[in-house]
Amino acid sequence: MDTQSFSKTSNIILRPQETPINLQLRSVSNTTSVEKKSIRDIFLDDNESFEETKVFYPSKMNDVSIPIQADILNKKPETSNVVQAFLMSKGQNISNTPVLLAENGDNQPSPFIMANTIEVPLHHLKQDCIIPVFSKDNEKTIAHQEFIDVVLNAIGKVFPTQSITNPEIRVSHQIKGRTPDAIYLNAKDLLDHQKTIYYERMAFIVKVPGITDIVNGNELSLTIGGVRSYNLENLYNKKSLEKFKFFIGFQNQVCMNLCVSSDGFVEDLRVGSSQDLYSKVLETIQNYNAEIHLMEMKMFTQDFLSEHQFAQLIGRSRLYQHLPKSEKQNIPLLNFNDSHINTMAKDYYEDKNFCRQEDGRVNLWDVYNLFTQANKSSYIDTFLDRNLNAFEFSKGIQKTLNGSPNYHWFLS
Repeated sequence: MDTQSFSKTSNIILRPQETPINLQLRSVSNTTSVEKKSIRDIFLDDNESFEETKVFYPSKMNDVSIPIQADILNKKPETSNVVQAFLMSKGQNISNTPVLLAENGDNQPSPFIMANTIEVPLHHLKQDCIIPVFSKDNEKTIAHQEFIDVVLNAIGKVFPTQSITNPEIRVSHQIKGRTPDAIYLNAKDLLDHQKTIYYERMAFIVKVPGITDIVNGNELSLTIGGVRSYNLENLYNKKSLEKFKFFIGFQNQVCMNLCVSSDGFVEDLRVGSSQDLYSKVLETIQNYNAEIHLMEMKMFTQDFLSEHQFAQLIGRSRLYQHLPKSEKQNIPLLNFNDSHINTMAKDYYEDKNFCRQEDGRVNLWDVYNLFTQANKSSYIDTFLDRNLNAFEFSKGIQKTLNGSPNYHWFLS
């Protein structure tokens, strides 16, 4: 398996378009330290502001005559040439900016998470599911569909001329109930209108297909999403701050694996209202540094594990689960269990995209994707945490190959 030539310069590919657009992220190559820049700052100089800056596009690229609301999922969007820079205002009101919905590709080989989840459309959450409340004061929670709408509004604010895909929503742990008039009926005799449901756990992603890059021959698309798990809330008490997980990163279009970095992920986002949620989602998007994230992933392609080293990694990862607590504290965290590690060992030989090369070697980009591929079997409430751990762990292995002792235990 050939490895693509490497460049530390991250080029964002914007499509579709008839005339090539010379829009490129600023280079961070040949520097010993990289200044952290927000998405907004990548495209704006220090003496410019969002209100004062004019972004010029080729003719008709911003011509959107009929706005399409985020919740009208069956409306076919305008997909003509659209280009959007990473620009963002700091307004604190929930935006009503129309969101362009692009059609999901029909060639999607697998969902972004599997485990025990099922896929549902947004209108099912809005029309068929009840909203849980905090039982002691009957205050409503921020429902799954409200979370998704808040994120869609934030995306519309940040990328006002970009098309986005319909939300891909996966749910699990269905909670069932019944209406009072069905109190004496057997479960088999219940009519549809007498049943109530909601889902304890929900994860979703929204892709921005016009913003992509290539890593090792794999196309990555900018992706935004989140996780909500009611099992993390105390619904038997009074209303308190509610917990969410939110990320902005990339999705590998070859396998649908998500690529999440630390500055694009909030593990414990606590809010008291949908307005607070909107503000923090915007803040996370602003602080995400796409340029550095892409550069770090491209650097994975330059380091390789031999077959012996990969076998050491698999074996040590199995042992890690059973280490005494006192020893485990001195070793970097690996948040994957035996089932995940077994999947990685199998895919090392069998996965058509990330398997070993003829000489048994495998580069760290492939190892990283073996982790994220195995992570698809995780439950929703641990899915994003493990995805981030896969990225941080792969960076640690890379440092070990280049002389750092921190992750040496896994390869010794």
